Amino acid sequence: MTFTLLLIQILNGAQYGVLLFLIAAGLTLVFGVMGFINLAHGVQYMIGAYLTFMFLSITGNFFVALLLGLITALVLGLALEVLIFRHLYDRDHLDQVLATFGIILFVNEAVKVIWGPGTLTIPTPEILSASLQLTDNLLYPVYRLSLIVVGIIVAAGLYLIVTKTRVGMLIRAGATNADMVSALGVNIRRLFTIVFGFGAMLAGFAGALAAPVFTIEPGMGDDLLIVAFVVIIIGGIGSIRGAFIAALLVGLIDTLGRTLATDAMNLIFDASAANQIGPSLASMLIYIFMAAVLFFRPQGLFPARGAV
Repeated sequence: MTFTLLLIQILNGAQYGVLLFLIAAGLTLVFGVMGFINLAHGVQYMIGAYLTFMFLSITGNFFVALLLGLITALVLGLALEVLIFRHLYDRDHLDQVLATFGIILFVNEAVKVIWGPGTLTIPTPEILSASLQLTDNLLYPVYRLSLIVVGIIVAAGLYLIVTKTRVGMLIRAGATNADMVSALGVNIRRLFTIVFGFGAMLAGFAGALAAPVFTIEPGMGDDLLIVAFVVIIIGGIGSIRGAFIAALLVGLIDTLGRTLATDAMNLIFDASAANQIGPSLASMLIYIFMAAVLFFRPQGLFPARGAV
């Protein structure tokens, strides 16, 4: 592997990692604080992308569309929490899984009815459409670099909110012992609503940012949801710091693995066998990594113990 290709893969892995973090951050808080299994979290990612497409068609400005999409994603997330999810908090996990899976099916079909079953695309904002000369042989898109920077800024801001504010203190306490927080007079249902709405907005933000890079299609958040669960298991349920570090690790392992796995197999097998084994091994690497982490640290790399 050349240095240029290695640098491209690292940057792509970091970009994938920050998108995973934006999805996993809300998911880990919802699961850590509320103990609620929300399989429908991935549809918030998809909704964010579709809303950005819709508002861009209306306003013609990507950044205005992004803002409007965020607000609408927050409102829709709160509506789902009030109308459906809050009635499931006291139910067992099987009921939560079945109900949220039903929401996945409903929203995916609703998206097909409204926007059609085909794929949609969003052009890169003109102000960020240039490429940056990183090496003599590498021009990397400014928009993709911006995704990495924005993801790091959001991660830092979220970490400060959770560790330095009163709401963050309650979130950390709720992740440790929600019953005790409720017994101390805190309106735990209101806290749940805040956490859920904020998590839905983060997932929608990830979808909006990803829209100019990937195609927009029904079910686009379903596969990412599985990887997001891997991230929060590796990082530690309820831990923002763990989610960020785990998301970057998963992004880098997934991206680099797709190239290095085949190269590694070429050292053992002939080219034909290596080309067959390499991609299959690459798709398993993040799960192998998760299994290794759980073997040595069953609670994840950074389990939430009163701090995130």
